[in-house]
Amino acid sequence: MKVAVIGAGWGGMAAAVQAAQAGHAVTVFEAGRALGGRARAVAARRADGTPVQLDNGQHILIGAYAECLRLMRTVGVEPESALLRLPLALLFPDGSGLRLPDAPPPWDALAGMARARGWSWRERLALLARAARWRLAGFQCPPGRSVADLCAGLPGRLIDEFIDPLCVSALNTPAREACGQVFLRVLRDSLFAGRGGSNLLLPRRDLGALFPEPAARWLQERGHAVHLGRRVQQLAQGEGTGWRLDGEPFDAVLLATSSTEAARLVAQADTRYAPALQAWAACAQALRFGAIATVYLELPDAAAALLTHPMLALRPRPGCPAQFVFDRARLDGSLGLLAFVVSAFEGERAQLEREVLAQAAEDLALPGLRLVQTVVEKRATFACTPALTRPPRHVAPGLQACGDYVAGPYPATLEGAVLHGVAAAQDLT
Repeated sequence: MKVAVIGAGWGGMAAAVQAAQAGHAVTVFEAGRALGGRARAVAARRADGTPVQLDNGQHILIGAYAECLRLMRTVGVEPESALLRLPLALLFPDGSGLRLPDAPPPWDALAGMARARGWSWRERLALLARAARWRLAGFQCPPGRSVADLCAGLPGRLIDEFIDPLCVSALNTPAREACGQVFLRVLRDSLFAGRGGSNLLLPRRDLGALFPEPAARWLQERGHAVHLGRRVQQLAQGEGTGWRLDGEPFDAVLLATSSTEAARLVAQADTRYAPALQAWAACAQALRFGAIATVYLELPDAAAALLTHPMLALRPRPGCPAQFVFDRARLDGSLGLLAFVVSAFEGERAQLEREVLAQAAEDLALPGLRLVQTVVEKRATFACTPALTRPPRHVAPGLQACGDYVAGPYPATLEGAVLHGVAAAQDLT
């Protein structure tokens, strides 16, 4: 089949690689000049003018991301060298917090909770009891329950230092608004899945080099086409179940763009399936989105890593918005470079930068940091709220969507996007 993939993010490149492996002829169309979508590389310069490759967001993978890891190996990327694997740890600068041992589940999670530093024995028992209750219930909860509902009655320290950091990092949605069922699924597939599933996988190279760029080279070496700077303007019905993109015929089309761009193409499509496509577009357009900001700061002339660990959790509070900080020296060797992550960001950029600089001085005892760059991904993830209706992957015969926002059990993650991309390619007939 002649297959078009619109969008060269992680989901689109996963779909393209899977379709190519199945023997189809693949053409990828990407409107931007960079591969990776919302997980891509960003070129910047440090204070002394030295070029540095940053990311549009400091993404975290976990050991349970089996499809991401499989596809990375397929296109020639070795996860063992490209990713730093660490047992899950939510440690704060003062040394308190949770650290899981390297043990089979559920013993790693249970032992980590039991040994968490800075928590009283009553707080530890409360979390262990709640985790046991979730496990006995099969990690299921009634529709419409929020994460805050699931955790009602837990001590405030557990909410602040365990539930909230996990929820905002996985769902990019505050616990009071976040879907309880999706949160439980994330817990099941990470903390209580196979050994190593909860491990943190921190990128040692920029996000473009981690998968999208090697995937593009892999496709091109096998005779497939990858077009950058090509925004598809019109989608129209072709012969049979085929489609035409700006007049060019394809047997099937996989929409791997953002939900808004997919809705634009679908709503304006010239097709006999117009009522069904209009309904799909309306569902996609109804999704709400949250922003993620990453503030990169540097300490010029730093001779060593600035943090005790590659990643530390922070305690967000009024005037101190960051939830996590990453030491890039411990990841890609960029001495003196820190990445502060603010999930569910709402506000103004200049104020954010001032507040993160102040938070770094207060929480990390690092005065004198300078701003390198701030990246705000305004539509980073859909708001993962309870009982959310998400558009289905199948749009019409020969037309599928494979973004992280389509109907499924996972929030907006790299693994979710990749899983939908692979499934869409497998369904090509």
